[in-house]
Amino acid sequence: MDILQHILAFIIALGVLITFHEFGHFWVARKFDVKILRFSIGFGKPIWKKYIGEDNTELVIAALPLGGYVKMLDERESPVQANEQHRAFNRKPLSQRTAIVAAGPLFNFLFAILAYWLMYMVGLTGLQPLVGEVKQASIAQDAGIQVGDKIIAVDTKQTATWTMVVDNLIGHVVAGNKVRLTLSQDTRGERDVYLDLQEISIDDLAESGLLERLGITPKQFIVPAVIGEVHAGLPADRAGLKPGDQIRQVNGEPIDGWREWVEFIRENPEQILNIKIQRNGNIKNLQLRPESKTTESGNVIGFIGAANEPPDLLFAKEAYAPIAAFTKAIQRTLDMSWLTLQLLGKMLTGEASYKNLSGPISIAQYAGDSAKSGLATFLWFLGIVSISLGVLNLLPIPLLDGGHLLYYLIEFLTRKPVSESVQLLGQQIGLFILLALMILVFYNDIVRITG
Repeated sequence: MDILQHILAFIIALGVLITFHEFGHFWVARKFDVKILRFSIGFGKPIWKKYIGEDNTELVIAALPLGGYVKMLDERESPVQANEQHRAFNRKPLSQRTAIVAAGPLFNFLFAILAYWLMYMVGLTGLQPLVGEVKQASIAQDAGIQVGDKIIAVDTKQTATWTMVVDNLIGHVVAGNKVRLTLSQDTRGERDVYLDLQEISIDDLAESGLLERLGITPKQFIVPAVIGEVHAGLPADRAGLKPGDQIRQVNGEPIDGWREWVEFIRENPEQILNIKIQRNGNIKNLQLRPESKTTESGNVIGFIGAANEPPDLLFAKEAYAPIAAFTKAIQRTLDMSWLTLQLLGKMLTGEASYKNLSGPISIAQYAGDSAKSGLATFLWFLGIVSISLGVLNLLPIPLLDGGHLLYYLIEFLTRKPVSESVQLLGQQIGLFILLALMILVFYNDIVRITG
């Protein structure tokens, strides 16, 4: 069921993003009166199709959902009747062809703005950025960060949660510079410290978390083992657990907090557990048998289909009114686009490892995890992937939109189209690059899964 949820989230995410990208090409082409022959989501054999409009445009959903395309009337691909030649893509002025090709990536950036706008209006909830531990001789200690500090801003940007702290620090890690943190503590008030991020590489972040590399451990809270949500049909529901129940004992051993309860469940798949709970002031005894589940790393753990409801005071929510949320969404899209370009540049120069690239398997895992975490987190994920698609499609690689735009730039400078022989050679080179990239990201995914 967990795998199916990840696959479904992946298909939904990719389907939405590909549709939006291809709709950009479609919409602008229609505006310039180019005849659209086919609008396809996916490649390969069609599993659904329909004809619409005066042009009898074929809408297709194909079997392989790893891309899509808009097929336009074009004399280079097949003969065009004389009365329709003015509607052929190749007959359009250079400016219009450029706009049609650029519209796909542009719509990816527009989608990211929309996703982030909704995300900021819904609000992202996370743990407050309170420092629990600081390692000796660490970057954090050298900067003067102390136990009990609350990080309230990174380079003047407010940080209500740990997620916001990490998001605002990553760009500075890529740039390799110093960054100012504003800290507060009840006994000392507010103060500024400076983190030197030059010692941290992008590859460090791929191997361990940023906070761990800085030497910071977030403050750990003892969350009571109180059931907040029970999923129907799963072991917790079958055992009779209900929201509000507090776990007191398991097999005679006392349970002090939610973390301890979760660890007990994970370590005892398919084992019958005798649990003692407190419900409305009364003590009840129940029997619970966790089901087994295989993690991405291959470990078998127990799970029961229940979630906790931690105290609100541990959490903060980043949410804005519509206008402020829209401004934040635009800024975030610009920041993430620039960050993606920087990361690609460092990979090309060897400053960052290819291990930072993720393939379809990793994206499916992220899609499922973010979908389970709520609407705001799923929108956050969609925004990141949409920006990545937009940036990657603008790279000057033949077969991608950026490759076509490169040809149009040459045509603009030389006043004549790039020859078909050069374009054919470019397609062969582009195909080789894309196949090599696909093999690489699949390899990375397999390595991550197998450890």
